[in-house]
Amino acid sequence: MLIDFFFTLKEFGAPVSIKEFLVLIEALQKHVAYCSVDDFYYLARTCLVKDEKHFDKFDRAFAKYFKGVLAIDGVVAEIPEEWLRHMADKYLSEEEKALIESLGGWDKLMETLKKRLEEQKGRHQGGSKWIGTAGTSPFGAYGYNPEGIRIGQNESRNRRAVKVWDKREYKNYDDQVEIGIRNIKVALRRLRKFAREGAADELDLDDTVRSTARNAGWLDLKMVPERHNAVKVLLFLDVGGSMDDHVKVCEELFSAARTEFKHLDHYYFHNFLYERVWKDNRRRFNEKIPTWDVMHKYGHDYKLVVVGDATMSPYEITYPGGSVEHTNPEAGAVWLTRMLEVYEHAVWINPQPEAHWPYHESIEITRQLMGGRMYGLTIDGLDRAMRALSK
Repeated sequence: MLIDFFFTLKEFGAPVSIKEFLVLIEALQKHVAYCSVDDFYYLARTCLVKDEKHFDKFDRAFAKYFKGVLAIDGVVAEIPEEWLRHMADKYLSEEEKALIESLGGWDKLMETLKKRLEEQKGRHQGGSKWIGTAGTSPFGAYGYNPEGIRIGQNESRNRRAVKVWDKREYKNYDDQVEIGIRNIKVALRRLRKFAREGAADELDLDDTVRSTARNAGWLDLKMVPERHNAVKVLLFLDVGGSMDDHVKVCEELFSAARTEFKHLDHYYFHNFLYERVWKDNRRRFNEKIPTWDVMHKYGHDYKLVVVGDATMSPYEITYPGGSVEHTNPEAGAVWLTRMLEVYEHAVWINPQPEAHWPYHESIEITRQLMGGRMYGLTIDGLDRAMRALSK
């Protein structure tokens, strides 16, 4: 199988040699990487690529050949690609969807997946039990189930998956976007506390006039440090999945915040806050930052702002291991509570239209954890959020 991978690397211009390839084979025989795509990725890159300038070529070749599939923590198995080949999407009416029942909870879902992996011997299309495509089974792609594990599907369609067995890439929000609604910046200006810090490089006209008059007309220039907004903001941005629907308005908010707050630092997360966050979505798999480190780095005087639609499976908030992308040791609710204990002034800004909030259990759970301090990503919502942070 890896012979074709070797030629794929050559196709993308990565300067790999037979000797380096044999080193990789020897490492695999000694089980240096076993049953984990992530482990194999780093092992292969270490063995085959000797100059970091070729990392991008390696990444593109790896993505093409292996399709970016990840292993779900705790489930060791390979699902052949032919089982999940996209032949026909399953589109159901709302009445038909209502007739499909979930398995009955997180533990039951994971237990059943392990059982299916042990039992299934072939590909399935359009069924309600096995791992396959275009059916109503909880496992597979291009079908529908109220609660399931999405495997081998390019993107979300029904927003119902509680786990995703894919390697998904996210883009950083652009903080140089031209603001379409200038009122966003106006709303953010309610959160201001001015101070003069740094070198004295701005003319103080009033003091200059007074001092010159006292000196019988001899010019006496007086300088002061530039006046800045002294408010400190710690910004967490949800990215990927259902947040793809809100990229434009989030980029506008991010760009406005970078303009308005001199003391602002930001981190990304997916769906909910857990034990790790990251600064750059392109490197989120190998440059994760422990949330504990962030909480110890920024003092209590920072204002906490979380931006996310809070639209997810409730398990992602309330269950250990409930994260859609990894097995989190502690529930997301635990981490958000810890954050709120450190940062007294905190708000959650939700780009999801406020009229839709009552229809999502996860939004209601998040609102309760925030003590009701959730506001819509509208001019009025931002205005109310800034007032809450100013108290």
